[in-house]
Amino acid sequence: MTTSDARPITDYARFISPLAAARKPSAIRALQHLNKVPGMISLGGGMPHPSTFPFAKLQITLQDGSVIDLSEDLVKQSLQYSSTAGLDGLVSWVRNFQVLEHGRAADSFDICMGNGSQDVLSKAFDAVLSPGDTILIESPAYVGVLAYLRPMGLNLAEVPVDAEGLSPDALDTMLAAWPAGKPMPRVLYTVPIAGNPTGVTTTVERKQRIYQIARKYNILILEDDPYYFLQFGEKRDPSYFSMDVDGRVLRFDSISKILSGGARIGWVTGPKQLVDRIILHSMSTILHPSGLSQALVLAVLEKWGVDGLQKHAREVAAFYKDKRDAFVASARRHLDGVAEFTVPTAGMFVWLKLIGIEDSFELISTKAVDKKVVLVPGTEFLPNQRPTPYVRASYSIASKEDIDTALERLRALVLEARK
Repeated sequence: MTTSDARPITDYARFISPLAAARKPSAIRALQHLNKVPGMISLGGGMPHPSTFPFAKLQITLQDGSVIDLSEDLVKQSLQYSSTAGLDGLVSWVRNFQVLEHGRAADSFDICMGNGSQDVLSKAFDAVLSPGDTILIESPAYVGVLAYLRPMGLNLAEVPVDAEGLSPDALDTMLAAWPAGKPMPRVLYTVPIAGNPTGVTTTVERKQRIYQIARKYNILILEDDPYYFLQFGEKRDPSYFSMDVDGRVLRFDSISKILSGGARIGWVTGPKQLVDRIILHSMSTILHPSGLSQALVLAVLEKWGVDGLQKHAREVAAFYKDKRDAFVASARRHLDGVAEFTVPTAGMFVWLKLIGIEDSFELISTKAVDKKVVLVPGTEFLPNQRPTPYVRASYSIASKEDIDTALERLRALVLEARK
C-alpha cells in the first residue's frame, strides 16, 4: 500500500491481538451504566452502601491558598464504584480539551482513563501485540516500557533517534527492506516530545514524514507523550494525534508531570475499537481508576478551566526550562571534552555521550554511586541491550548547586577512567 492508497481504518481486526479479541465485558461491569437510568432499581451489582462510608466532605487547598470544596455529588461519585473508562465529568473535560488542543472532532475518538498513562499504555501493548510479533521502537527508548515489552517475547526492531528525533529515513529504509515472508510490523512506539532518555523532540517535519510512512505501511502509532506540556517554546508542537486522518494513532497523556505523579491519572485517546479493548482489559484488572484521584483532578480542572490549565502548564514548563539552563551551564563548564550532548527543548533529561568511554555501565552503576552521583547507564535504554558510552541525566529534582557538583564529580570520574 502506498501513501496515496491509504484510507481511514474501519476494521481493526488485523491489529488486535488474539488475547485482546477474546476479552469479553465483565457481566457486572457491563451493568454499571444502567445504574444511571432514572427510576432504575438495581438488585444486580454488589456495590457497598454509601451510608457505610465514613467520608462526608472533600476539600482541596491549592498552593496559591485558594480552596476548592468538592460538590456533594462529585464526592459520592468518587467514593463509589464507577465507570471503567473514568468519571463522566473527567472524561468529558478531557474530551473537550483534546478537541481544543489537538483539533480533532469530538466524535472521532474515544477515551479511557487509567492509573497513570503507563497503565493504559501497557494494556494497549497487550491489545495489539502477541509473542513473536515485531514492534518498531525508537532507540534508545523509555526503560519502563522496555521492562514491560521484553518479557512479552517480541522482536524489538530499533529505529534510531538523533538530535532531531526519530529518523524517518531509517524507518522507511527498514520497512522497505523487510524480509519477504516475515510478517510486517503493525505498531510503532515513540515518545516524540522530550524523549526519555534522550530529551530530544522529534521535529514537526519528521513527524509529518513518519505519519506518512505509517500510512504507507499501514502501521499504528502509539504516541506516548507525558512531556507534552513541558515544551519550552512559545507554542507547543502539533501531535501525531492532531495529524491523524486514518484513525491509526493511540495517544497517551499524563498529568503526572504537571499536577501530581502520585495521583496516578493518565488517559488514552484514539479509535473506539482499540480503546474498547483497553476498557475491557481494565474491567478485569483495576475495575476503574481511583475515584478520589479522578475527583481531585476534575475539581482542579473545573476551577481553572482550559485557560487556567494552559497557564499552569506554561509555568511548569518555564520552571524546567530554568533547570535545563542551569544544567547546560554546568555541563559546558565541567564536561567540555568529557561528554557530548544535545540541548533539550523540552522535558527533564539530557543524554550524555561520555568521550573515551566504550561502556558506561560499570562507571555509572558503581563508581559514580561511590562518589554519590546517581545517573542511569545508557544500556538500560537500548531495546536490545549492548555496551554504550551514553548515560541519562535528569535535572528535574536536584538544585542548581547540586547539579554543578554532580557534573564536576562526573568529569573527575571520566578522566580517571580514561587512564
